[in-house]
Amino acid sequence: MAGWNPFKRKRPTVAVVRLQGAIGMAGRTGMSDRSTAALLEKAFKRGKPAAVALEINSPGGSPVQSSLIGARIRRLAQEHEVPVFAFVEDVAASGGYWLAAAADEIWVDDSSVVGSIGVISAGFGAHVFLDRHGIERRVHTAGKSKSMMDPFRPEKDEDVARLKRLLEQIHGSFIDHVRARRGPKLADDPELFTGEIWVGRAAVEKGLADGVGHLVPQMKARFGDKVRLRRYEQKRPLLPRLGMALAGGVIGDIEERAQFARFGL
Repeated sequence: MAGWNPFKRKRPTVAVVRLQGAIGMAGRTGMSDRSTAALLEKAFKRGKPAAVALEINSPGGSPVQSSLIGARIRRLAQEHEVPVFAFVEDVAASGGYWLAAAADEIWVDDSSVVGSIGVISAGFGAHVFLDRHGIERRVHTAGKSKSMMDPFRPEKDEDVARLKRLLEQIHGSFIDHVRARRGPKLADDPELFTGEIWVGRAAVEKGLADGVGHLVPQMKARFGDKVRLRRYEQKRPLLPRLGMALAGGVIGDIEERAQFARFGL
């Protein structure tokens, strides 16, 4: 048996963290800062990795959860002095792109959907339905803004204006994050922050990604053919794995499916 050689160089290791699903949703693959924290902590701390690679496939979701996850990635990268590479699969849009922008480099497939740097608020209005069926809506508040955008009441101009101000503030934070992370790489294009999306090489041309490339060949090119990939993924809850998903999880899955469908996926 060959003896232990303390001078033998170890194979470099790249920690691979999969970030899959809508952000802040209740679906079985939904992401949040809480659900990804342990994975990210292990990825950066275990065995002194040469790099951390993020496999991203997300249509977005909660801006706050996106910000928290992205901030954790940056904090760990700086604390452990580990470079971070993002590899986009089907989509990294909206909050999904927020996560990708937390990396030092972003790589995409020729068909990856990237961008959607904007903020959306969607709802419904049912006041006509209630009137037609003789149903009276009764709401009592302390504070004139507590029932803002009540879907069972007619939309008010002042409520819409207030909501737009909130969305613009969140949008501004998103833009600041992308500019801080991508900086001079970004193209001088007024469409970048309108919620527009780009595919593959077009995203590279806009500076939203650094190139077209896949995880394994890129990591081999960077760290050698003997690089070892150590994977970290969220564990699905036991009940959904046994086919006993609860109603909340089913609804979450439907919402998540709708998020992906927005990008034709």
